[in-house]
Amino acid sequence: MGGELQPSVWKCGLFLAVLTVPWLGCQKPAPVRAKPAPTAEAPATAPGDIPANREVDDTARFLAGMPGNPGSPFSAWEDSPAWRHHRELLDAAWANADNKLVHGLRQFQQSDLTGPPLDHAVLFYPFGGPDALTATICFPHSPTYLLVALEPAGTLPSEKLLAKKPMEQYLGAVRTSMESELGKSFFVTREMDRQFRGQITDGLLVPILLLLVRTEHTIVGMRYVRINEEGQMVERPPAVPVEGKFPNKGIEIEFRTPGDPSTHRLYYVTVNLSDKRLRGNWGFLHYVTGIPAPVTMLKATSYMTHHPDFSMIRDLVLNHSAAIFQDDSGIPFHCFLAGQWNLQLYGDYTRPYGSFRWLEQADLRKAYLAGGVKPLSLRLGYGFGKVTSNLLLAKRVGETK
Repeated sequence: MGGELQPSVWKCGLFLAVLTVPWLGCQKPAPVRAKPAPTAEAPATAPGDIPANREVDDTARFLAGMPGNPGSPFSAWEDSPAWRHHRELLDAAWANADNKLVHGLRQFQQSDLTGPPLDHAVLFYPFGGPDALTATICFPHSPTYLLVALEPAGTLPSEKLLAKKPMEQYLGAVRTSMESELGKSFFVTREMDRQFRGQITDGLLVPILLLLVRTEHTIVGMRYVRINEEGQMVERPPAVPVEGKFPNKGIEIEFRTPGDPSTHRLYYVTVNLSDKRLRGNWGFLHYVTGIPAPVTMLKATSYMTHHPDFSMIRDLVLNHSAAIFQDDSGIPFHCFLAGQWNLQLYGDYTRPYGSFRWLEQADLRKAYLAGGVKPLSLRLGYGFGKVTSNLLLAKRVGETK
């Protein structure tokens, strides 16, 4: 752990011929066998080498309702009634989110998400979608973030493309796409299916950028990438289709934070994490298992890892993570075996909200009743603002020094 990691070395082919994930009290996963082969593609290069491109930051600030920096090509557009109205409404939505969510997350991070193995570790966020907000606030010192979900990565809308759009209508749609994250603390899957597959944007790049600049980050640059069959992150042309069964297409964003001289890197990669699709996706498996001692975050996952057909990603996380930070929709509580994990519970556990109520965990409820639970002053995840929230922080035994 510690320092920035070169994606080109994040591949277990260097040291694993066969990856076998042990049966950790859940469903026994099938072994994942390496499929070594030479590659003709050049690995993506080291952090800090993406060419600086202020267009990304300028576009993000304009769409986020934030005044542009000097020289922004969008400065003339900021005088339009449509953009001024957009800024006013987004400022109000953000102020509300700051009061109900962001401030609480920052306080929680400072009090409970510090020290080894959390500081400076790579953050792995399966089922995370475009939730750069929670990732970067909870783990502000991570050099690298890897977010994974089903939705496409998308492309950056150019100034020329934006000029052709009915601006009031388009900016209103952008605000709509952010409502669930700012109002409920998570993106709703069925809304993402509709909004980020062409209706508003062609993928998750735009909401990720908006959340980054609204949390005071500066976008240095970005590029389009994919994870190839050998587990290397490689650059790709955005308009050229990727051949093969597992495209693993994504985006790579470099950004900086005020008061922090280092450059952070965020990846979003489109991957189906079900056993049926993950079992043959050698490149992605090699890439993830090549990350040294990552911290994994799981939030509002639709309880995917509670189902047998998501056993591989569940057991990969259990086998490979130095720490796991989650709500009850993450790894089932009975999978955290005594002697392997140091656990800390927060908040209060109630029956899962809404359509997930049948996934109540009796052993988790018993653990909450046993005592030693820390209070939680914020609301997060399903049932936001309607039921109490719960969080669990698990640190692997031996990873706290």
